[in-house]
Amino acid sequence: MTMFIDFKQLSEYRTADESPGFLLWRTYLVWKRKIEASLAPHDLTHIQFVLLAGLGYLAKDGALVAQNNLAKFTCCDVTMTSQVLRGLEKKRLLQRIQKKGDERAKYPQLTPLGLEKLKVAMKDVEATDKKFFGVLGGDTPAFSQHLRLLLSI
Repeated sequence: MTMFIDFKQLSEYRTADESPGFLLWRTYLVWKRKIEASLAPHDLTHIQFVLLAGLGYLAKDGALVAQNNLAKFTCCDVTMTSQVLRGLEKKRLLQRIQKKGDERAKYPQLTPLGLEKLKVAMKDVEATDKKFFGVLGGDTPAFSQHLRLLLSI
């Protein structure tokens, strides 16, 4: 037996496509699949790339970056960050060092191999972003500003 559902009783939106949250979810999934496809030739997962890129950004002036700070910067779970970084260390894309007297904190650093892989993968990811967000035309900076606004909430 089929049950009729009056969507008006579930949501203030007439259709799912009017819901900004649902639209964001769907858009994210489409974009993520495109990013993952661009990273596949580099043998990197999306999260591996995000952590490598985040590390590259935070360490751009030669600063030591604590693993926990990298997790916060990328909005990733601390435990998952540690596990992914361990895998990247096994691939020799980074090394994690410890300071004397601070044995619990780890400080990941890109290796030359990791930096080279990041440079090449970054070009493909940015090309994918340009193509994907290119449909916004000149509205891309405004879109990015709206995303930053949402992140500040």
